[in-house]
Amino acid sequence: MSQDKIASITCHPVAPRWLFVRVATAQGLVGWGEAIVPKRAHAVAGAVTDLARNIAGADPDRIEDIALRMGHGGFFRGSSAVASAAAGIEHALWDIKGHRYGLPVHDFLGGAVRDRTRLYAWIGGDRPREVVEHTRRRLRQGFSMVKMNATEELDYIDTRERVTQVVARVGSIRDAVGDGVEIALDFHGRVHRAMVKVLIRELEPFHLAWIEEPLGPGFESELPHLISPDCSIPIATGERLIHRTQFRELFRHGVVDIVQPDVSLTGIFELAKIAHMAEAYDVAVAPHCPNGPISLAASLQVGFATANVVVQEQSVGLHYNQGYGGLPAAEMFDYVRDPAPLTPTDGHIALNSGPGLGIEVDEAAVRASQQWELRDADWRHPDGRIAEW
Repeated sequence: MSQDKIASITCHPVAPRWLFVRVATAQGLVGWGEAIVPKRAHAVAGAVTDLARNIAGADPDRIEDIALRMGHGGFFRGSSAVASAAAGIEHALWDIKGHRYGLPVHDFLGGAVRDRTRLYAWIGGDRPREVVEHTRRRLRQGFSMVKMNATEELDYIDTRERVTQVVARVGSIRDAVGDGVEIALDFHGRVHRAMVKVLIRELEPFHLAWIEEPLGPGFESELPHLISPDCSIPIATGERLIHRTQFRELFRHGVVDIVQPDVSLTGIFELAKIAHMAEAYDVAVAPHCPNGPISLAASLQVGFATANVVVQEQSVGLHYNQGYGGLPAAEMFDYVRDPAPLTPTDGHIALNSGPGLGIEVDEAAVRASQQWELRDADWRHPDGRIAEW
C-alpha cells in the first residue's frame, strides 16, 4: 500500500473532441487519463464526477480494487459513458503508479515483448473520398497500412451502383500503389446483413487486411451465419465492447480473427486481459484508438507488453482533428510537452521506457484549449429514415 490518497479527480474537454481526466493525490502526484464517447461528453464528464465522489480518499496504488468499485458499485451496468469515465480514471492511476515507482506501465504488465509497435493511418473521411491521394500521402509519411470507411449510408438492400462504388474505391488504391500498402476496410456497423454478403464476395480479390465491424454491436451472434467458412478476408470487430465477458461471446462464435478493444472504454488492465484471452483462441488484437494522446499512450503500454497486438490505430491527421463538422482543429501533439514518444517513425512507435504512460501532458495547454460541441451525425436515407452512421 502506498499510504497516499486520491485527493481530486477532474475532467477537461479539449479540442478537437477529447476528454482528459486528471487525478491528483494527497502526496502531490498527478496522473492523466482519457475518456471518449464525445457525442455524449456531458454524460461522461458527469460520470467522472459521480465516480470521483465514490473513490475519493482511496489508495491510488490499489488500481484493480478501484476499477472493481467503479464497475460494480452501480446496480445498473453496461453504460459506455460510465465505462469510459472509469477507464479515464484508471489510466491516470496507472500513470501515477508509474511515476511513484519510476517504471513504465508496461513493466507492471509483465514487461516489454517488442521494440516497437506498428501503426496504421486513416484515409478518406466519414464519406470516403480522394482515397488514392490520401494513401500516397500516408505512404510518404512512412505508413504501410491504411484504413478507410467502406461506404456512406447503405440501406438494408441497396443498389448495384453503391456496391460498385465501394469496389471501385478499393480497386483505385490497388491500381495506384499495387500491393505496397495493406488496406483495412471499416464497415462501421453501417452495412446491413444482406449487403455484407454481397460486399464481402466482391471485395475478396483485393486481399484486404481485414473487414471491420461487418455488423453493428448486438449482432455478434449473427456473424457465424453471415461469414462463409471459406471467406479469405480476416474479420475484425469489438471497438464498442467494454468487458471481457462481451469478447468471450465473440471468441465462442469462432468467426472473428482480430479484436479491437478501445483502452478508453476498457481501461488498461482490462485491455490486457482481453488480449490475453484472445491468445487462447489464436486471435490477434488491433486496439481501436482514433482518440487523443493520452488514450494512445495508454493503449501502447498494453501493446508493448502483449505479443498478439499486431497493429495500433492512431489519430494523427485524422479528419476529426482538422476542423471537421465545425469542430475546433487540434492535434495530439498540442497537449504534450515532448511529442517524440508519440511521433511515428517508418509507421511505428518505438518502445517508451518513460515512467507511467511515458508522456508529459502540458497542463497549461489543456486548460487553455478551446471548448467544443459535437452533435449526432443524423444521417438519413433518401426517404427520410434514419441511417446508420
